[in-house]
Amino acid sequence: MIKYWILTICAFFAFQLSFGKVYKVATQEEFSKAAAVILPGDEIVIANGNYTGWSVAINSNGTATKPIIVMAESAGKVVFTGEVRRAILKLTGSYIQLKGLKFDGCQLLKTKGEDVVLIQLEAAKYCRLTNCVFTKNTVDTQFMPIVVISGNGDHNRVDNCRFTGNFNNQELQVKVTGTEVSLYTLIDHNTFMDKDSVTWKGNNGGECVQIGQDPILLGNRYSYATVRDNRFIRCNGEPEVISNKSSGNKYINNYFENCNGELVMRGGHECLIDSNTFAGGTGGIRVNGTMHTITNNSFKGLPIAIRLMYGMAKGKIDTGFYIAASDCVVKNNRISHCSTGILIGGSKNADWTGKFDTKRYPSRAI
Repeated sequence: MIKYWILTICAFFAFQLSFGKVYKVATQEEFSKAAAVILPGDEIVIANGNYTGWSVAINSNGTATKPIIVMAESAGKVVFTGEVRRAILKLTGSYIQLKGLKFDGCQLLKTKGEDVVLIQLEAAKYCRLTNCVFTKNTVDTQFMPIVVISGNGDHNRVDNCRFTGNFNNQELQVKVTGTEVSLYTLIDHNTFMDKDSVTWKGNNGGECVQIGQDPILLGNRYSYATVRDNRFIRCNGEPEVISNKSSGNKYINNYFENCNGELVMRGGHECLIDSNTFAGGTGGIRVNGTMHTITNNSFKGLPIAIRLMYGMAKGKIDTGFYIAASDCVVKNNRISHCSTGILIGGSKNADWTGKFDTKRYPSRAI
């Protein structure tokens, strides 16, 4: 009998330990104190309310079976708003999940030497941003994203989030540099909608999703990101709803409705664009680069479904402001009620005089 009770007590304590600690916080200071001691399986629960001026970081490591969870007390009831001059939440650890937070009406103000974003996953591994809402957030400088995945991390995920009514910004960016790239990012089951055209010169800097930033000099870097099962509704930020500027990525089963923009292979090579649906809007898929596979997509009611573009160089080695589409597979796509189905040779005879830096990009004429 004594042995039985000892075993029962041990099992009870093991059961309790398996759940980890819960830290209830309501201030930036309380959050930082919890983040400094948090262990695998622990949770930080942010009390319902409106918050401004936060800038916190977590550099801790959970495990696959015991992730660290940062969550709202009630989904959608923890609201960050106001001016932002540093990243509100930065993750630099592994197996951390952010859940149920809302960012409403934040004004991101560029500050020298600071990462001014809402959420940044920097060199993070196996971290997840899920069930969060980003609405009516703005920036004061062109090409500023509100969510960034950067550094030499891998296997991070953004899923089941809602981006709506954000203005003048890039919403979700996977950063690629000459020395750093986050690998195997998964962006899935998110909704992007009601994004108005940017006011910046050149109508540039309003992508919903951007994978890589320098299509010419860094397009050959492989990031192996997957963007799948997302919805893009009335996304009019700029001509590129999704901008691919690195190699080896996959775009699968996304839905585009009445968007003033396209899914664009602006740079990079060997990407898969499969089973996406385009219903209305100004375009479907625009292609530069080599060895892309474009299969099983559906297009209806567009001016042009698929555009295979001219370039100033050809192949993976030459440097050109645009790389001509070549060695691509276009197969088993369904095109209906489009003015042009497949255009081979987009931007023919375009005049690019004075439109790019010829010292940086020694391109010959298109």
